[in-house]
Amino acid sequence: MKNLLRSFCQKLLGYRNYLYVFALFSIKRMQWGGGHEKEFLYFLDMIPDNRSTVLDIGANIGVMAASIATKHTQAEVFAFEPIPDNQRTIERVVKHHGLKNIRLFKTALGDAAGEIKMVVPVVGSSNMQGLSHVVEAGRKNDGAFFTVPVQRLDQIPELIAAEKISAIKIDVENFEYYVLKGAQGLLEKHKPVIYCELWENERRSLCLDYIRSMGYAVKIFQDNALADFNGQEGINFFFVPKVS
Repeated sequence: MKNLLRSFCQKLLGYRNYLYVFALFSIKRMQWGGGHEKEFLYFLDMIPDNRSTVLDIGANIGVMAASIATKHTQAEVFAFEPIPDNQRTIERVVKHHGLKNIRLFKTALGDAAGEIKMVVPVVGSSNMQGLSHVVEAGRKNDGAFFTVPVQRLDQIPELIAAEKISAIKIDVENFEYYVLKGAQGLLEKHKPVIYCELWENERRSLCLDYIRSMGYAVKIFQDNALADFNGQEGINFFFVPKVS
């Protein structure tokens, strides 16, 4: 039923208008809280209310970037999104809300610079922009394909020049390990708090081992607070730098 409604709305409004309307609705829903929004809102409160840089990696249609930029008006939000229709939606959202502190980077991120192939899945007759992912062997890769640039975070000039990177949100559909590997220099220098989605598979283990080796504690949202991760259910993780 949900997919049928999505397909109907995409046909009625046109895909790009649908993304825009859905983004505006989702931003408003984020303000209401509830569900997984509680976890993100907790992360939002962890961001220092001062002049710093916050990264939204896998910005999709700009819902979380807009929420960060609205709450933390002194922060500069760098939104990373490689899919063209999602990029256009972010630009419309930024204009609609008059946000001056969001900068869009039209690139994917990984552990090596170059190009990478991505796909926007199609389920039934509706596009699933929120599930856009890197094309990989052994994974269902049906949909609209794009070849996009990919960069390492710690080689991006604007990030090299950043005075303080305080927080990072990452949601890149099982590619998080490679994003984090490409951010090693940035993590060592800035020690930002990280809010990250991780699927329950071998890459989760790789991510957790890697981030712990970088001096982070792994936490999960439990009973409206952060708790040490000891195998509890969940896909959203908080990586908090250990106090030396």
